[in-house]
Amino acid sequence: MTTVSGALRAAPPEGGQHRQPIVAAAIELTASEGWSAVTMARLAVAAGVSRQTVYNEIGSKAALAEVMISHELARFLAVVRTAFERHPRDLVEAIYEAIRAVLDLADDNTLLRAIASATHGTDTELLPLLTTRAGSLLTEAKTMLAERVRAYEPPLDDDQVAVVIDLVVRTVLSHVMQPSDTPARTADALAWVVGRVLGTSASRPMRQR
Repeated sequence: MTTVSGALRAAPPEGGQHRQPIVAAAIELTASEGWSAVTMARLAVAAGVSRQTVYNEIGSKAALAEVMISHELARFLAVVRTAFERHPRDLVEAIYEAIRAVLDLADDNTLLRAIASATHGTDTELLPLLTTRAGSLLTEAKTMLAERVRAYEPPLDDDQVAVVIDLVVRTVLSHVMQPSDTPARTADALAWVVGRVLGTSASRPMRQR
C-alpha cells in the first residue's frame, strides 16, 4: 500500500509543458466539486491531454495535491518578495505590504476555499495530505522571511527574529483561513505590532483605524 509521503515523492521534480494546465484544472475542479471529484481521467479531459500525460506529469493523486499546494505557495511567496523589494529600507512597511498582498491574494483564491471546506469536514480526503505538508510549508515560508528580515539588520538576535516571524506567519495564516477584518486593516494592525517590537512604532501609526 502506498503511503501519503511515498506518494508525494512520486511527482516528477520538473514538469513539462502540460503541468501548469493540469494543475490549473485540478484547482478549479477541487474548488467547484471537491477533492474527491478529482480523477486523472477528468483532469485529462479538462486539460486537453491524455490520461497517460497526466500520470507522466504528476505521478499520482497524492502527488497532485503536493504540486497544487506548492504552486499556490509559490504565488504567495512571490508577492511577499515583491513587497520587500519595494521597501528595501523600511522593514515595517515591507511587512505591512507583504501581509496585505497575501491577504488580498487569499481573498479570492479557489484552492484556499477548497482547503477551508476540507478543514470544516466537507472533504476529508484532502485534509490528511494538507496536514502532511503543513510543517514544511511553514518552514519554507519562515526561512524565506528570516533571510529577508535579516537584511534590514533589525535590533534583534536571530532567535528573537524567529519568534516575531513565527507570530506573524501563524497570525496571517489564521486570517487567510478565517478573516476577521479587511486585508488593509489586518495588515496595518500586524505591522503596528512589529513596529512596536522593533521600537519603530512612532514612525508608523495604525493608519487604517
